[in-house]
Amino acid sequence: MSVTDTPIHPNGVDIEAIRAARAALTDQPELAQFQFRATTRWVDGVHSRTTFDTYYGLGAEQARTRSHIADADHPELFAAPDDGPTPIEFVLHGLTSCITAGIASIAANRGITLTKVTALAQGDVDMRGLLGIDKGVRNGYSGVTVRFTVEGDAPAEELEKLVAQSTKRSAVYDVVTNPVPVTIDVAVA
Repeated sequence: MSVTDTPIHPNGVDIEAIRAARAALTDQPELAQFQFRATTRWVDGVHSRTTFDTYYGLGAEQARTRSHIADADHPELFAAPDDGPTPIEFVLHGLTSCITAGIASIAANRGITLTKVTALAQGDVDMRGLLGIDKGVRNGYSGVTVRFTVEGDAPAEELEKLVAQSTKRSAVYDVVTNPVPVTIDVAVA
């Protein structure tokens, strides 16, 4: 392979920028403190819209280059217009997206070119808990299964290691599998 055939950003990941960020945050750990934000507004019924536009990081307020918007709703089965995924489905999206991003980044760092990464996430919910029918039933998922399909220019064992390492480093996997203190505050107008 000639120098001109080498991709500038393997797998679409600017791995040199990630390496530089890692080095900078190692040298200045106070800059590693981030706060991500989501602002959700009720639309109608059980439909809500969340905007992601600012966050805190690298010691200062940061603004995204554009706002991102996500709608959440419930399916018609629950007397709703189905204007978006349910909030609990977004958890699956967050989990698979976080691990997938890690797979691409770790592969780039290891010199592996990916040709395909897909994930099928399934979460099991007993609606009796959510609907208050049975207080002994959990409100959320009783279990989540994720199946990754990964293809690239490395042996199967190496591709499996990408998924394992990404899962180990996934922020969303950590949030889903470990208790996180959550504070709910209410301001009534």
